[in-house]
Parts: sequence; C-alpha cells; structure tokens
Amino acid sequence: MIVNEQKTDGPRTYVDHILEHWHEDEDAEALVQGAQRLTRGQARRRLYRLGHALRGQGLVPGDGVGLFLANRVDSVLVQLAVHLIGCRVVFLPPEPGPGELAALVEQSRARAVVTDPLFAQRAADAAGRSVHAPVLLSLGPCEQPCTDLLALADECPEVRPDGVPAPGADEAVTVLYTGGTLGRPKLAAHSRRLYDALVDLVEGAPDDSRPAVFRSSEPGTEAGTERVLAATLLTHGSGHLTTIQALVTGSVLVVLPEFEAGAALEVLREERITATMFVPPMLYALLDHPECAPGALPALRRIVVGGAATSPSRLQQTVEVFGPVLSQGYGQSEALGIAAFGAEELASQGAGRPELWRSCGRAISDTEIEIRAEGSTAALPARQVGEVVVRGETVMLGYYEDPERTAEALQDDWLRTGDMGYLDAEGYLYLVDRAKDIIVTGSTSDNVYSRVLEDFLLTLPGVRNAAALGVPDEEYGEAVQIFLATAEGADVDPDAVSASVIAELGELYTPRRTVLLDRLPTTKVGKVDKKALRAAWVTAT
Repeated sequence: MIVNEQKTDGPRTYVDHILEHWHEDEDAEALVQGAQRLTRGQARRRLYRLGHALRGQGLVPGDGVGLFLANRVDSVLVQLAVHLIGCRVVFLPPEPGPGELAALVEQSRARAVVTDPLFAQRAADAAGRSVHAPVLLSLGPCEQPCTDLLALADECPEVRPDGVPAPGADEAVTVLYTGGTLGRPKLAAHSRRLYDALVDLVEGAPDDSRPAVFRSSEPGTEAGTERVLAATLLTHGSGHLTTIQALVTGSVLVVLPEFEAGAALEVLREERITATMFVPPMLYALLDHPECAPGALPALRRIVVGGAATSPSRLQQTVEVFGPVLSQGYGQSEALGIAAFGAEELASQGAGRPELWRSCGRAISDTEIEIRAEGSTAALPARQVGEVVVRGETVMLGYYEDPERTAEALQDDWLRTGDMGYLDAEGYLYLVDRAKDIIVTGSTSDNVYSRVLEDFLLTLPGVRNAAALGVPDEEYGEAVQIFLATAEGADVDPDAVSASVIAELGELYTPRRTVLLDRLPTTKVGKVDKKALRAAWVTAT
C-alpha cells in the first residue's frame, strides 16, 4: 500500500515528471540492462529506498554527492535519488587521473561519493585526499572500506522521502566535469532551469520545428512506447541527456554497460530499440561492422549523433543504411543543448541542399546563437567565421567554485563556447573548429580548420577515421599532421592523400606527415583523443 506519495512543495521537477509515468501501468518495463529488467513500479520503489538510504548517511538538501559510476541500471536510479532528496549531483567521469579526480572531489565539496565496485580503489584514493572527508558508498560489495548502499536501501521504506524543498532557480543541482588543468578542474554547474527546459522541449516537440532529441511519441506510435538505448557514459553530458529525455517521456531506458559495435548491434536488435544517441566514433564503428546492413534494425527510428564533429559523408552513409532516422545535436557540458537538426528536417532539406550535411542545425527553443569576433560583443554577419556564443536556459550557472574562469566564459549571460563557426542566412549553424584546434601555418600565418580537413579525409577510399593536429614547425610555427585509421586491407597511399587534400582544399592544408593506424585512440567518452595523438607524436620525434 502506498502510504506517503506527496510531491515536493513548489513547482514540479523533472523527477516528478518521471514518477508520474512510473505511477501509471506499473507492470510496464522501465529500466533494462541485460537480464536485469525493472518495471515502473519496481523502479519507483527502488528509487525511494535509495533516497532514504542516502539520507541515512546524513545528507541534507544542497549537499553534493559525487557519482563515480559505470553504465548500469542502479547508476540511473542513484542519480535520480540524489535529486529526489534535494542534493547536488556531481558527476565523476572515469577519464581524469588520480590527482585530477581528487581535486574534482575536493573542489565540488562532495559530502559523499557513490562508486561502482569496479572503481572503488580510485574512489577511495580520491576521497581520502579530500579535507572534507566524504562518506564513501558503493553500489554493491567491494574490497575497499566503504558502505554498501544497495544493502542499506534494501532495509529502507518504499515510500517517497518527504520534506524536500524545491531547489532555487539559481541553485546548482548538477555539476559536470569539463576538463581543466591538474589540480584545478573546470566544473560546469547547472540549475533546475536546465531540466525545466528539457521537459518543455520534449513536451513541446511535436509542434516545434526544431524537435527534441527524443519525442514522447513518433508518427504512428503511442506515447510511452519508445525504447531508448543509453550507449554513452551516464556520467557524461550525452549519457545524462539521453537518460533524462528518455525517462521524462515515459520511454523504456535500456542501458548498454560498455560500447562495442557487435554488442551494441545485438542490443539494438534484440531490445527493439527505437532511439539512441552515439558520439561519432561509436557511429563509425557501428557502420563499419560487417553485420550492419540495410534492414538489420527495423525498429530503429532515430539515431542522434553529437558530442563531437561528425563527417558529412558518414552522416549520409548512416541514412543509406538505416533510412531517414538521423538527428544531430550540438551542445557541451557548459550548455547541454544549443542546436539540433531533426531527422525529418535533415531528410527533407538535405536532398536539395547538400551543404546542410555539414550543419548541426538551428538553435533549440528559447536559445540564441551569435557569431562574434575575438574581443567583440557585436554579432558578425551571416557566413563570417567567429566564435560561437549562446544564451538560453540550458547554459550553465558558471564554473563551480571558480569565479575567475566563470567571468571569462560568461559575459552578460552569453556563453563563449570556444567553438569556431558561422551561421547562414536561415540560422543554420556550421562548426569549423575548436578555437584551440585551429592550426596556424603558412607564410602568412593563415588558419587551417581541422574540422574541414578531417571531414574531407573521411571521404577518401579506405579511410575510416581521421584527425588533424598542428605540430611545431621552425619555419611556419605550426605544420599540419594527419592521423588516419584505415580499413582492413585498404591500400592508402600518403602521397595520394596529400595530392587529394591539395586539389580539394589548397596547399595551405597540405599535411607535412601522414600516419596510418588501425584505429585512432579515443577518450572514455568516445571522442578521438588528440592529446594521446600529440603525445605519440612527441615520443616519435
């Protein structure tokens, strides 16, 4: 019997929207990971128990809780439980080294750290270095001296924790790691406005010319029948975005523990996945798998690609294989939603306007995009390249506990993204590079845009992935070096590659050296790891 189901005082949060779905049709599936399958009723009751278990550790509204978690169903529920009891989620992704991870825990002022048993040793080391001495909890038994949160939850009530105040409009409720320097991480802090915007976006999607990532329903289907695959890291912006947008629409969320193309194809097929999100290297690996063929995934209606620049040729290949299911999203940890390009829009517009395959869409609802020259607050005219700046509800409050870098990034509520691009006359955004990835070379110190070069390289036969770097050069300051991941058995001639680059892009883009690899290194979140490539170049020279 449900004894205590009152919601928090004040306006509804995104968790309230999820729970409204989980109170309906309680025997319907809600969360899936392999053999673990939770119904809506089971997920709701487990969420409540986790909320009480966290409270039992002395956590109160406003406290920070670090989440150092792998992709699993319980990770989803713990993240929701932290927000359910009014605490601040601090995502601890796996990529930082020991010193950076410890600094992240310390700077975020986490009062507790919840770790997957796989990461327990690293979590214990990071927590042990913090002067705040956070409580260490694990999702199951582990070899470190920490408390088993799941065992605690099993002894807790299956009713909603009460007395939780609604978070203030300018209160940080979620903190995302977004790089930084050793001992001084950058932590993008977001308020409830981000989640309100996401709820408004998905609820208003059918009438919006710039659709949300996942709609509450697709043409010809009933609301709540979607099956969404979370394939990217749950502790990264893309995984968090996928999770929230799936759950607030009442969709079934299927969690992929670890990405491998063959395993992903199997889950997509067997779980009848209708929508998913990939970062580009994941999409490329899927397309290159021998079992990936037209008709292989008949249930799939939407693939969202984002998180990094995507090759237009690979986007077109996706449509050739899966049909008009491809959507693009552009955002970053500092602004999880900036621009989007819906599958229907891309399919209808892209056929007659091939340049749109290089676009990442138009501004999402209630978001403004401008292009500005360095040091200027005036918007540049259409098609002039400058820095992308954005304003809207999905933009962060600032960098947590870092007013200096907040002031550099946010100016009069406009976020400097660090991305270089331009807008066309219709408001479509085109990215040409990260500001820090521009290669300045040639006798007149001109800009080589690595994104433009990489997109072209991916059109060449036998090239599966590509990365361009600027490396030191005595004459020009920097020279262009490219790394190519080639298909098995492909005969890629570096001299022929150079000739093709010169013919298409001009001599400025001529690679000084071309390195052929079986695959390019990627970060934990699936992006090409240019730091690793640069380190390999330094070692080789």
